[in-house]
Amino acid sequence: MRDVSTMKSQRRAALIAGLILASALFAGCGKGGDTKEAAQQEPATPVTVEPALRGAIDHVVTADAVLYPINQANVIPKISAPVRRILVNRGDHVRVGQLLAELETADLAAAAEETKHQYEQTQAASQTLTGATVAEDRAKAESDVKSAQQALDTAQKLYDNRVALQREGALAQKLVDDAKVALVQAQSQNEVAQRHLQGLTQVSQRETIRGSQEQVAAAKSHYDSALVQASYGQIRSPINGVISDRSIYPGEIAASGSPLVSIVDISQLVARTNVPAKEATAISVGRPARITGPDGDLAGKVTVVSPAVDPNTTTVEVWVQVPNPGEKLKPGGTVRVSIIAETIQNTIIVPAAALLNSDEGGQKVMVIDKDSIAHERKIVPGVRQGERVQIVTGLQEGEQVVTSGGLGLEDKAKVTIQKPKSEDDDDDDDAKDDKGK
Repeated sequence: MRDVSTMKSQRRAALIAGLILASALFAGCGKGGDTKEAAQQEPATPVTVEPALRGAIDHVVTADAVLYPINQANVIPKISAPVRRILVNRGDHVRVGQLLAELETADLAAAAEETKHQYEQTQAASQTLTGATVAEDRAKAESDVKSAQQALDTAQKLYDNRVALQREGALAQKLVDDAKVALVQAQSQNEVAQRHLQGLTQVSQRETIRGSQEQVAAAKSHYDSALVQASYGQIRSPINGVISDRSIYPGEIAASGSPLVSIVDISQLVARTNVPAKEATAISVGRPARITGPDGDLAGKVTVVSPAVDPNTTTVEVWVQVPNPGEKLKPGGTVRVSIIAETIQNTIIVPAAALLNSDEGGQKVMVIDKDSIAHERKIVPGVRQGERVQIVTGLQEGEQVVTSGGLGLEDKAKVTIQKPKSEDDDDDDDAKDDKGK
């Protein structure tokens, strides 16, 4: 009985195995037929396309940059003196010329007062010299000239009269000779007086006045210098800005050469960046730029392009100046700089999504002809701006390039062009998903 049961079990197992094998063979035959039929009726690949357009594209150079204030100053006292009072603190806004601190300068004020009196004394002495002494000397010289001229006229008349009388025989020759001697003496005295007046006018008086004026000027210079020294006790702001540091307190000694306060002007900032030398050749001063930071984008312009290349990094330093409304950006922070190095006009432009890597190296695009057949086209890309790319060679204006569905698409494959999905369609799909949920 046990052998009969065993035989029945074996037959049943063999029957089940045969049914399973037959089912597997039938399923395999059916699958092969479907594959063959699918191969014979392969559907067209759905793709989206956009035309290659001719237009302008910006060559944008991007790099990381560090922010610096547009202006800054370390205010250093010119004299060493105790600090009497400090009028500002860190974070305070100051204006150019605003009083920041005062030093003890009583000794300098006293010295300035002393030189003031010396200047006034020198000025008074000069006025006395030019207004009295020199004037008196000139008046005396003019009086001497006048007297000598009168004596000369008198001697001339006496000589002329005696010469006339001698010709008439009424006067001896000796008296004529005496009158001639007196005339010659009067002429000599007149010439001496004239030369004295001339010398006093042209040399002595001029030199005396000039010497007096130089003494006054020297005294005034000493006085001005003393005033300037005394004014060094008032520390004023050289720029508009914000106090970034204050390193001293009242009562301490302000040492000459050490900063008393530091000021930064952050109404505008300068983003300093280093770009590769190859890209820097296209950048020039005045080109528009933008910086991207934690608080959004700000428009600016290039203000400095270094004329030298850093030999260690083979980069060129470029400065971009931007406004800082609300002083939200702080010096020392890092931002992303985008510089429009140049605008390329009249060039072929396609979406960046159309670019594919070629199996042979380089890049390619898939171009769809009027019969909806895909053709592989090798291209040379140029500059990229956002989602747009310049095509240097390989495409013509108006050709349709695949922007979606091109990955894995074979050359000469049949395609069906689909309408690009709009944002409205995306919104409808989202709404359907929400409704299904």
